[in-house]
Amino acid sequence: MKTNIILIGFMGTGKTAVGKRLAAILGKSFYDTDQEVEAVTGMTISQLFNKYGEVRFRSEENLAIQRLMKKDNCIIATGGGIILNQQNIDFLAEKGVVICLTARPEIIYERVKRRNNRPLLKKGNLYETIIKLMKEREELYKQADLYIDTSDLDFREIIERIIAFLEEYWQEPIKVQQIENWC
Repeated sequence: MKTNIILIGFMGTGKTAVGKRLAAILGKSFYDTDQEVEAVTGMTISQLFNKYGEVRFRSEENLAIQRLMKKDNCIIATGGGIILNQQNIDFLAEKGVVICLTARPEIIYERVKRRNNRPLLKKGNLYETIIKLMKEREELYKQADLYIDTSDLDFREIIERIIAFLEEYWQEPIKVQQIENWC
């Protein structure tokens, strides 16, 4: 049985925030590929992009996924572009349950507009760039086992949907940690 849960989706859809909460609730370890890349390179994602470009970042991201997928029983939040490489999609699907979080472009815009750590959004009109990138990636994201639009959902609702799906997927009830105010 696949014990890893992999969260994919566009930036600003809640992968890291949901992943941390889900890991605490399910008693699993949590990893974020962006944080793994930063730890290995000693640079922020923005610094890595500025100094070496997107190709180097994607290479480091691929290596991070390879390392993380050797682990079992964990939750992994990936970078939004991890799906740009079909080999990554296939590898993630082989090694875990893949859940895509999405949101409407205007919601993503509101969530990311104040952040300076999104290298792909620094050029041109932010809203138009979000729409363009989302359209380019939409069919790739839809290869996930579960696809959740987080636009109008709170953390509790998102996590409840994920847990319900996992119980059906794994054909067994899931033991949930009792955590006060987990959402």
